[in-house]
Amino acid sequence: MLDPELLERITARRVELDDLAAQLTEQLARVRSERDELAVAERVLERVSEEIAGERASASPAPGQVAGRAVMLVPHRGPETQETVLPPDYQCILTVVRQAGGPVTARQVGETLGVDVSVKSKLEPLRGKLIRLTDRGWLRKQPDGRFTNRL
Repeated sequence: MLDPELLERITARRVELDDLAAQLTEQLARVRSERDELAVAERVLERVSEEIAGERASASPAPGQVAGRAVMLVPHRGPETQETVLPPDYQCILTVVRQAGGPVTARQVGETLGVDVSVKSKLEPLRGKLIRLTDRGWLRKQPDGRFTNRL
């Protein structure tokens, strides 16, 4: 005959293991569900990214003409686009922002570039260039108006 105390311990352990198995089954179901959601999110992100890339490619500005002369416009930043396609003054602006190590104002960029920042009419064209670089994906403008590298 079997020891009743031993049978009771076996039964108690079996109940513990059944509870643990139920918890693990539930946890595994949640993990699988989240993985499925992430896979869907990834597919949506890829599709939207492709659409945006296509829109940017079709919306990329072509070189313009002013008074019969070709004018170099600031191109949209893309995965293959190098800074060297930018006019030299825009390259200098990007270098200043990058070297600042954090968000900078148009005034700080102007001071570094030697622009007379005390005269608003000298600072506004620089601000326009910073905004153009932001609009084309080269920089990021923060809500407080400062500019930083695009990460």
